[in-house]
Amino acid sequence: MARRLTTPLTREKLRDLRCGESVTITGTIYTARDAAHKRLVELARAGKPLPFDIRDATIYYVGPTPARPGTSIGSAGPTTSYRMDAYSPTLIALGETGMIGKGKRGPEVVEAMKQHGAVYFGAIGGAGALLARCVKKAEIVAYEDLGAEAVRRLEVEELPVVVVIDSQGRSLYETGRRDYLEHRREEP
Repeated sequence: MARRLTTPLTREKLRDLRCGESVTITGTIYTARDAAHKRLVELARAGKPLPFDIRDATIYYVGPTPARPGTSIGSAGPTTSYRMDAYSPTLIALGETGMIGKGKRGPEVVEAMKQHGAVYFGAIGGAGALLARCVKKAEIVAYEDLGAEAVRRLEVEELPVVVVIDSQGRSLYETGRRDYLEHRREEP
């Protein structure tokens, strides 16, 4: 059974999560991809306020398709996370605690996560239409000129994710492979 988390995701809430654990997230999260991340980091480096409170915030790496009539968002599947690696350590240091995407993260991001108690969650690529059902409300809060890559505030309900890298830096990409290989050796 998945552990249920409600935003904001404080370091205390994330401390006991372990890589490989299934989680659902309910509450407010934000969307941003690489173009928006670049702008956010530029604001931070210039000492200007970000368009949303980054403390204990979760950012979903997604560029959703347009919403159909009667829906709050179109297909909302995760994008490849390494494109945010150049910017993530800065945002983590500012207080970001949760990231949702797909794929591996670089060592600088993992080190920032360990130092500041952040967690990286994986969402299922190719399941964007299903994940969109968890989005109850979506509104653009910054960078409308980026279209699908604008920063949005999402209200989500029971968004299913997996802890890929926990706040201690344990990675499912490493433990999963190790566990698989150990299991294969045990087979007759």
